[in-house]
Amino acid sequence: PTSWLGCVRAAVSLASVAAFHATPSVAAPFRRSASSLAPFSSPGTAPFVRHLNAEGSRISTVRCCSNAVTEAAPAEVVAKAAPSPPAPIRLPSNEDNDQKLLKIRHTTAHVMAMAVQRLFKDAKVTIGPWIEKGFYYDFDNPDVFQEKDLRRIKKEMDKLIKMKLPLTREEVTREEAERRIREADEPYKLEILEGLKEPITIYHVGDRWWDLCAGPHVEHTGELDSSAIALESIAGAYWRGDEKRPMLQRIYGTAWETAEQLEEHLRLLEEAKRRDHRTLGKALKLFSIQPDAGGGLVFWHPRGARVRRIIEDSWKQMHVDAGYELLYTPHMASLDLWKTSGHFDFYKEGMFDQMEVEGAQYQIKPMNCPFHVLVYQDEPRSYRDLPLRWAELGTVYRYERSGTLHGLFRVRGFTQDDAHIFCLPTQLADEIVGVLDLTEGILSKFGFTEYEVMLSTRPEKSVGSDDIWDKATEALKGALVRKGWDYSVDEGGGAFYGPKIDIKIRDAIGRLWQCSTVQCDFNLPQRFGMEYVSAEGSKEQPIMVHRAIFGSIERFFGVLLESTAGDFPFWIAPVQLRLLPVSDDFRPYCEEVRSLHIAETNPPLSKCSHFLFIYPLLNLIWESALLVDTANRTGSSCADPVVSVRSLKLIG
Repeated sequence: PTSWLGCVRAAVSLASVAAFHATPSVAAPFRRSASSLAPFSSPGTAPFVRHLNAEGSRISTVRCCSNAVTEAAPAEVVAKAAPSPPAPIRLPSNEDNDQKLLKIRHTTAHVMAMAVQRLFKDAKVTIGPWIEKGFYYDFDNPDVFQEKDLRRIKKEMDKLIKMKLPLTREEVTREEAERRIREADEPYKLEILEGLKEPITIYHVGDRWWDLCAGPHVEHTGELDSSAIALESIAGAYWRGDEKRPMLQRIYGTAWETAEQLEEHLRLLEEAKRRDHRTLGKALKLFSIQPDAGGGLVFWHPRGARVRRIIEDSWKQMHVDAGYELLYTPHMASLDLWKTSGHFDFYKEGMFDQMEVEGAQYQIKPMNCPFHVLVYQDEPRSYRDLPLRWAELGTVYRYERSGTLHGLFRVRGFTQDDAHIFCLPTQLADEIVGVLDLTEGILSKFGFTEYEVMLSTRPEKSVGSDDIWDKATEALKGALVRKGWDYSVDEGGGAFYGPKIDIKIRDAIGRLWQCSTVQCDFNLPQRFGMEYVSAEGSKEQPIMVHRAIFGSIERFFGVLLESTAGDFPFWIAPVQLRLLPVSDDFRPYCEEVRSLHIAETNPPLSKCSHFLFIYPLLNLIWESALLVDTANRTGSSCADPVVSVRSLKLIG
C-alpha cells in the first residue's frame, strides 16, 4: 500500500542522517568528521542533517533495505557528493604569537572595568584576569547587573577603544599604592595589595583609570577590534571564592584578534551547548542526578549502565592484556590510614567528615592509592617480583561545594580508573612507555587521537632526593621521546611527591579535556616504609607510579557523550538495533530475531525519525525484509549498508 510504502521511503531517506563508521561485527575505533554534529531530534520533527565522510565525499543518501520495492522505488539511490564545507577557522590560544591574544584579553578586561565604573559610579572593582577563551571581572555593585546592561557596557567600551587610550606601566611603593587605593575608595584592592610583593605595579588606561596589575597589555586601546569583542554572561562569585565573604557580580567576556575568530568562537559555543552531556544524558535516558539523593551523585539508568559496562569490560581486558592484575578495595578505612598517607593533613578540605564505628574513626575514601600500598605490604617483596602493575576501577568520594557541581564533570562520588606500578628505578623508563602505549591504545579505541602533553617538573617544596627526581624526570622525558610525542614543560609544576605527565584529549569540536595522567610518587613509599629486597640482599624503596587514563569513568563518559553528540560508536551504543514491524503480521519474525537478543519495538512509523539518532541500526519489518533477512545500517559509510540480521554481533 502506498501509505506505508511512503513511510518506508521516508524512513529510508531519514536513515541517511545518522552517521556510523564501524562494521557491526568489529569493535572498531570510532572516528567521525567534525561536520557530523547533530544531536537528537524530537518525535515529530525533522532530524538535524548529519553528513558523512566517505572517501572525501559527503554521502546524503543510502541503499534501500530490499530489492523487492523496485517497482515502487529505485532499489539503489545514487550517492551524491555534496560540496565540501569550508575549512574551520583555527582559533589561536593565549600562548600563540608572543601572547598577542592574551594581551588583547587582559587589556579588554581593563577596558570593560573602566566602562563599568564610568556607567555605574558606585561599582567597586576586585579582580579581572584573562582566561582560556576570554576574560572576566568581578564587581561589587549595589544594583544587580541585567542583560541590557551588557549592551550599555559594550557601547561604552567601543568608545574607549576608539579613543586609542595608551596603557602605561608605573611602579610605586606600597605606601603610595595604599594611599591611592584609599583615595579611590577601593576596599578590595587594599586586600589584594596585602598579598603583593614590591615593587607594586600599576597599569593606567589613559589618565583617568588605573588598576593594580603586572601586565602584559597592548600599547593602546586602539589595538583592540571592537567587532572581535563580546560580553557573554553575568554570574555570581564569592570574593576570594569563600562563601562566607561578599557575593560579587562577575561579567564574562571574550576577545579575539578578528571578527571572524569571534564568530567561530560563538558558533562553537552554540555547538557545545547543543552537545551538553546533561541534556543528552536525560534525552537518551543514560543517567540522572536525583535531588532526593543529593547533588553530585550519579544514577546510571539501564542504557547508560550498558554503555558503562562495555567501557569497563574493554578497559579491564586491555589492562589484563598489558600485564596488569585487577584489585578491588573497600570504600572506607580507618582514619589512621589517611593520617599515615598524609591525606588527612593535606587534603582534609576535600574529604567528607569522619564516621565513628565502635569508638574508632573511619573515613570514606577520597583516593585509592593507600589501599594499593597496603596490598603491597601484605607480604615481603623481592626485586624479582617487580614490576607489579595493579589496576582498579575504584569509587571514591570527595567533598565538593554545591556551587561547583556540574553534571558528570564535577561530582561527589566517582569511579577512578586507577592503576599503580611498583618498580625498580632501572625499570621506570620502560614502565612509563608501557603506560603511554596503553593510554594511546585505549583512547584511540574511543576515537581520541589528538593530544596535548605536558611534562611537569620538580617544584620548590618537594620530597625525595635530587638523584631520584632527576632520574624520574629523565625517565618521563625519555618515554615521551620514544613515543615521538610533542610536549611542553611546566618547570616547577610537578606534584610535591614527584614529576608527572598530563595528557589532554581533543574532542570532535576541538575542545581539550584533561583526562590522563602519569605521576611518579616518592612520598607514599617513604610514609609507609615500603621496601623490597634487592639482588644484593639490602632493603630498598620501590618507585611508585600513579596513573589514570580516563581520569574517572563519569568524566570520560561525559566527554565521550559530548564528543559524539550522543551518537555512540556501534560497539558501545546502548541500543544497537530496533525492529519496526509495519503490522502485527510481522511480529513472529520479530520474535525470532528477538531470540537472538535483539530488542524490538512497535512505535508508529511516523515516529521512526526519533529513533534514528539513538539506534545505529533500524530495520523496518515488512514482506521484503523477511525475504532478504537484513537490517539497514543508518547512514553507513560502507559501500553496502545492508547487513544480515543473523550475522550481527550485538551487546549481550
